[in-house]
Amino acid sequence: MKKLILILICAIASTAVKAQEIPLHPKAPSVPDYVDFAGERITFDRDDLYERMDRELMAFTYMHSTSSLMLKRSLRYFSQIVPILKEKGIPEDMKYLMVIESNLDPKAVSVTGAAGLWQFTKATAKQYGLEVNDEVDERYNIEKETIAACKYLKEAYVRYGDWMTVAASYNAGQGGISKRLQEQKEKSAMNLYLPEETSRYMFRILTAKLFMEHPERFGYVIDPSELYPYRRPAKTVTVTGPIPSLVDFAKKNGVSYAELKRANLWLRSDKLTNQSGKAYQIIIPETR
Repeated sequence: MKKLILILICAIASTAVKAQEIPLHPKAPSVPDYVDFAGERITFDRDDLYERMDRELMAFTYMHSTSSLMLKRSLRYFSQIVPILKEKGIPEDMKYLMVIESNLDPKAVSVTGAAGLWQFTKATAKQYGLEVNDEVDERYNIEKETIAACKYLKEAYVRYGDWMTVAASYNAGQGGISKRLQEQKEKSAMNLYLPEETSRYMFRILTAKLFMEHPERFGYVIDPSELYPYRRPAKTVTVTGPIPSLVDFAKKNGVSYAELKRANLWLRSDKLTNQSGKAYQIIIPETR
């Protein structure tokens, strides 16, 4: 009996030692000397730059479920987004702006009503050519919202010539950033005194790049098999007239109403009136 008790005590002690050796939480990565972003080298050689970057590195490390989901969703949405960015002449790194806007959730809606992966407000969406009404909301159309985002980013780059300032303007608006640049006599948003949200925004984008490229440094290990896949549509149907019932339309095309809606989040009703005769591309998803 004494021998058994001694064995148990030794086992418990050994387990306790091992537990001390394994940290309960991963340690956030250290602030790097620089990050190369969209062809520009961003350094952190001022105290304020260092601390702002350090804060976001810690935030990405410890927001566990959100960070894990972003990693798992990345293959699905980057597969669709990156080719459009390249086609439109936008640096691939600008995809990380989309990451922090929506956490790669295509159904995301902010408290101010901004929606979709790129988080357009209704007014801005319409300004950049997206249709928004009770039946159709193209802020949820991944291809069209990305093309609209490219228009904004290219326009802002012509204005600022600096991608981090472009990113800041995506959050605060070109009017707001331009006014602050003028008032504070600066050329880059990295040197501006900004509201908290916009001040963090640029560093969150930089951290998103580091996180997506090297998640293991943040304590995250995602096997490639765990990434959510992008499945190409079984087909795409062009419609130029009304669809009285999307339920019937789905059944006619061999999918459920739920599958049709998930593949076409921009269809916001159970019908498509389409009085103008506009041509819409409706995805018929691969079912499995």
